[in-house]
Amino acid sequence: MLRRPDVVKGALDLLDAEGLDGLTMRRLGTALNVRAGAMYRHFPSKEALLDAMAEQLLEGVAAPLPEASWDEQLRLLGDRLRGALLSRRDGARVVAGTYVPDANTNAAGRLAVEVLCRAGLAPEQAGWITFAMFYYVLGHTIEEQAQSRLAESDDWAARLAAAGPDESATYEKAMSALVTADPAARFAYGLDVFLDGIAQRLT
Repeated sequence: MLRRPDVVKGALDLLDAEGLDGLTMRRLGTALNVRAGAMYRHFPSKEALLDAMAEQLLEGVAAPLPEASWDEQLRLLGDRLRGALLSRRDGARVVAGTYVPDANTNAAGRLAVEVLCRAGLAPEQAGWITFAMFYYVLGHTIEEQAQSRLAESDDWAARLAAAGPDESATYEKAMSALVTADPAARFAYGLDVFLDGIAQRLT
């Protein structure tokens, strides 16, 4: 008998194999050796399935944080979220296209809000900042995953070189640093800048 967890696992495996654009209910049914109608008993639409996939991807992100300063805790939470999104092909695109008020998703948001409130922010501010931080992580990781799939002959650095020198040497240097940077280092720098901004608000 086909169970709901089987459908979600099969969908995530198909996501790894085909990417989000190749994930269809028909292909998933073939991969699971069932008719598409059998899956609709668990998920009335592809959107409902994507919601469940997003919820599964975020499992573990909200595990208890170690005792540390608020910024170290948020840095760890951001790293966990990025790691969860990178664990599956197009994982960031799956999560970005959903809003799932379920256990894992709520727990991650709740954890961030509680850290920020303990640091001295009002709940309203903490909610907005949590939204902004999570969407920084999502946006960066979407671009990171897209960049990773490009052939070396057509990656960002190759495209920049093919465009030729820019009229602004400063901009050219900035773009060169951007496209050749290690994605993890680039992510960490951006997250640090974000956290520095919160610190300014707190003072």
